[in-house]
Amino acid sequence: MRADPFESWLAAGPAPARWGMRALVALATRPRGAALLRRLGPVGQLSGSVVALRRYDRPEVARRLGFDAAAVVARGRALRRAEGRP
Repeated sequence: MRADPFESWLAAGPAPARWGMRALVALATRPRGAALLRRLGPVGQLSGSVVALRRYDRPEVARRLGFDAAAVVARGRALRRAEGRP
């Protein structure tokens, strides 16, 4: 099973930041919590961005939005081979 990239990113931070971000995400993913955060201006923007990052990092969501990571890697490798680079 593939590890959740968002959780890997979150785990790399210091403990207080991890706790804060997890609390922020938990609050932002609930309708009433998101409404409360929107009233806090920049905090609401941050929470929306973090929740979007959590969703859009999933390959199936990214493909629906027009970004296919595997295709990008394949194009890069083909270009390197065509240019004679390793």
